Amino acid sequence: MQIVCLDLEGVLVPEIWIEFSKRTGIPELQRTTRDEPDYDKLMTYRLDILRRHNLGLPDIQKVIAEMGPMGGARAFLDQLREAYQVVILSDTFYEFAHPLMRQLGWPTLFCHSLEDDADGMLVDYHLRMPDQKREAVKRFKELNFKVVAAGDSYNDTAMLGEAHGGILFHPPEKVIREFPQYPVTLNYVELRAEIDKAFARIA
Repeated sequence: MQIVCLDLEGVLVPEIWIEFSKRTGIPELQRTTRDEPDYDKLMTYRLDILRRHNLGLPDIQKVIAEMGPMGGARAFLDQLREAYQVVILSDTFYEFAHPLMRQLGWPTLFCHSLEDDADGMLVDYHLRMPDQKREAVKRFKELNFKVVAAGDSYNDTAMLGEAHGGILFHPPEKVIREFPQYPVTLNYVELRAEIDKAFARIA
């Protein structure tokens, strides 16, 4: 009864907002949860910039469709799912993730949703629940699962702390410094090895 919880952006796919920022030439959109841990502040900031530049959901979806997962992500995920149950816990949105989920073989995803108007302009976002990554891990534990979680950023550390085992994947230096208790992995071979080791420790 083992379950692996993975973050999406920065672990299996590139950071959507950073890629969108590069393609639109709007540097302010490069801010992510690595820079601003308060997700509500970050999303309010992003939606304001999109409105100012008259960019809507169709523009973002077009970029996402061309992005694709990170190299080796699909093979890693397929092999991981042969050994463990896997759920992706992300602070992205279903409307963004859809084309990427297709390319990853439709893994289970828990995330948030966006609201757009008739012109495709984003008017609001809806969080499934506050602190949803940690809460999901907590509920899996209540269902008697042993949980190992992996992520790359500040907004993953609550779920890493709640899980029986937490792992950082390619995190920025400041996250490594602030959370030295988590092993750091830099590729999928290392990540898989740490997942296996974590489950062996808590068996």
